[in-house]
Amino acid sequence: MKRIIVWLLIAAMCLTFAACGAKNPLPEEGSYMIDVTLTGGTGKATIASPAQLVVFPDGKASLVVIWSSDKYDYMLVNGERYEPAISDGHSTFVIPVENIRKPLSVVADTVAMSTPHEIEYTITFDPASLAPVA
Repeated sequence: MKRIIVWLLIAAMCLTFAACGAKNPLPEEGSYMIDVTLTGGTGKATIASPAQLVVFPDGKASLVVIWSSDKYDYMLVNGERYEPAISDGHSTFVIPVENIRKPLSVVADTVAMSTPHEIEYTITFDPASLAPVA
């Protein structure tokens, strides 16, 4: 009986810690690297992982998204349009992030086909991989 009570207490503590972690959707101010996964589209395009995440003093954060192609001419995040910088054959965007514990839905416009196409993607973060940039 005592073992059951101990296990129940341990389980309750684990759930409490998990719930507390969910209240902090972003780390404290600083620059980090975090593993990201891209889903959606045809599966041909990728983004660099790990990606840089910067959290500012005001608590807002930005993610640097580096595409495997230079054919992305804008991204939409929460209805807001973001323009790229083209560098070394890659479209690079700096987009806002509000919570690394939830997938981020984005739209990226590609001009790689005969006509431009807006494609829906999801960026998923791995909070366990978060590492400060020295």
